[in-house]
This record gives sequence, structure tokens and C-alpha cells, in this order.
Amino acid sequence: MKTLRLKPGKERSLLRRHPWVFDAAIAKGGGDPGETVRVESHDGRFLAWAACSPHSKIRARAWSFDEVQRIDAAFLAGRVARAVQARALFGIDSDGVRLVHGEADGLPGLIVDRYGDTLAAQFLSAGAERWKGALADALLAATGLDRLYERSDASGREREGLPPVTGWLRGNGATELAIREHGWRLTLDVATGHKTGFYLDQRDSRRRFSELARLRHFRSVLNCYCYTGGFTVAAAHGLAAAGALEGAELVSVDSSRPALDRAEAHLGLNGLAGAKAEFLDADVNATLRRFIDEGRRFDAIVLDPPKFAPTVAHAERAARAYKDINRLAFKLLPPGGVLLTFSCSGGISADLFHKIVASAGIDAGVDGYIAERLGAAPDHPMTIEFPEGEYLKGLVVVRK
Repeated sequence: MKTLRLKPGKERSLLRRHPWVFDAAIAKGGGDPGETVRVESHDGRFLAWAACSPHSKIRARAWSFDEVQRIDAAFLAGRVARAVQARALFGIDSDGVRLVHGEADGLPGLIVDRYGDTLAAQFLSAGAERWKGALADALLAATGLDRLYERSDASGREREGLPPVTGWLRGNGATELAIREHGWRLTLDVATGHKTGFYLDQRDSRRRFSELARLRHFRSVLNCYCYTGGFTVAAAHGLAAAGALEGAELVSVDSSRPALDRAEAHLGLNGLAGAKAEFLDADVNATLRRFIDEGRRFDAIVLDPPKFAPTVAHAERAARAYKDINRLAFKLLPPGGVLLTFSCSGGISADLFHKIVASAGIDAGVDGYIAERLGAAPDHPMTIEFPEGEYLKGLVVVRK
């Protein structure tokens, strides 16, 4: 068994059961990509069994902190089964569910989403890649399904020294799928959609936005970076439930025409006719500025931008981008208007995001109440041992 020996004092995070070992912490040793290595302290004490990633700054990702544990197909199948079973704890009102959330489920580098009768998986670390076949078999066994599409095309693969891979890993068939979420239907394509096909992490926030629309009877809604219109459908569903959809203004903005076409189709799929729906293929910043110049106002605005800061190193530049879009959005809100604003950047902490939004409000000359804090749906868990799992932060701000 190959060994990674750490420098003195670098064992503290592993003693807290944090699963990452960075290259700067290693005194000597190594292994092949994905190979299981013994990680030990500078004086030879066992710390963890980990998958080696020789091309990554995160040089090893821990599988287990139990010295007698054997890392094999049976071990991984047990982890997969436990992750799948855990989703029953969360009472998820959808057949689109995150089944495996990487480190939080003890399976570093593995992301698996279920869309009805189909699994979509990302193998993002050298360890997950090395055990891909065994993990695929375990996923089908744990779910009773027979279709698994691979979407290992995220940027994290490059940092692991791995090429992008997509296609059917088990089974075959149509990649265009439909899921049920709360009281509505949504469609996706696991071959071409973002991430594994859809943003399941915003499921609960979409439900909350629907509730707010039902309670507050928004007459105008602006959904920025709308992708395939999940928040637009949620708003329309809430307004319809309140009998307030007729004549409401729903504006959805994205830079992808295919995504906007799907967003528009989603309104029809859910029988949400009657609103004045507009789908703009445009830059969000430029659109916000144009709306300000035109004197337009919106009762509710959603800002759900892409990841501006994948790591802490990008935080300063990302903070400026987040501040700018929030400043512009604040200027479009009337008193009593509601802003749902999000950051999915791991490099932006919840505290920093709050400060960014506060600074944007000050620059816009606007104050507001933070009515709620939002986060990823519970099937995208953050655990005690891995706080980095908290990547999605959201605030509901009501303008004073």
C-alpha cells in the first residue's frame, strides 16, 4: 500500500474528519490517479484511506478514517446505498432528486441526480473515475433503475487531469426527460442541460417564490439568468393559485435562446396562460440598465447568476460582479418589492454575500429587510465535517 506522509501539524483537518489533503501538506509519498493510499501523520500514525489525485491541488480525498476498513467495491456499494436511503429523510416533493452529493455522502467527487427513471452522474475526481464501473453498478442496484447517463464534463475534471466524458454509461434511450416538482412539470435534457441537466438545488427556493407570489399577488416579475424558467413557472403557479395570473407581467432574461424556448414551453406545459410573458435573449446587466433608463419597476426580481467565484482566489472579482447586478436590481424595485438574490460560488461565504448585497443597497440608495435566508435543497447536504458543502446562498430582501 502506497503512503502519503504529512508535514508536522498538517494532520489537524483529517483529525476533524475533513476529507481533503492539499499538496502543500504532504512531506513525501504519492500514488497513481485514483489509487487508494494510506495517509499518515509525520510520525507514522494512521489518519485515513484516501484516493490519490497526483495532478490536483487537492492531492488526496479521504474514503475512510477507519484503519481496518477495506476500500473495495463492497465498501462503495454500502456508501451509495446509504446515500440513496438518506434521501427518504428529507420528504422531497419531486421525482428529480440529488442522490449522491460528493464529500457530504462520503463519496468524494461523485455527483448523482435522479430524473424519474434515469440517473445522471458526474465522476469529478480521480478516485471516482478509477471506481466508475463499481459505482455505476452500485447506483443501479440501490435504485432499481437501469439507465445511467454520464455528464463528466465539468471543469473540475480538468483540474484532476481527466478528460471530459459524456454518454450512456448504463442503458440507453432518450435523453429528453420530464420531472414533477411540487405542483408543476419541468423538462430537461441530461445530454445538453447545465450540470447534470437541471438545477435541483433551487427546488425549495422555487417553492418559496411560488408561495410569495400567491401571498403577495405580484403584478410584475423579473427572472434574471432564468435558464429554463423554473422561477418563472413557480411565480406563475403561485399567481394562478391566487387567481392573479391574468395580466401579470413575467419577464425572463437569459443569454441562451434554447433555454428560453424551453422556459416558454414550460408555461404552456403547466397550463399557465394569461400572463404577459416575455422571454429576452439578452445580457442581464445591459437589460437591467435599460429597464432603469426606461423607468420600469418590478414587484419581484430573481437574481440567480452562474458561478462567479469557483474558488476563494476569484472572490474579489466575483464580489464586484455580484454587487453590480444587485445594485441595478435594487433600483428596479419599488417600496415593498421583493428581491431573491443568490450566489452559487463556493468562494463566496454566506457572510461575504450578505455584505456584498448590503453594499449594493447602499450604492443604490435603498434599504431593505432581510426577510429570509435560503440555501440548497436538503438533498444537497452540508455536513458537520464538510462545511464547504454550503455553496448556494440566498437572501429574500424586501425593500423598505
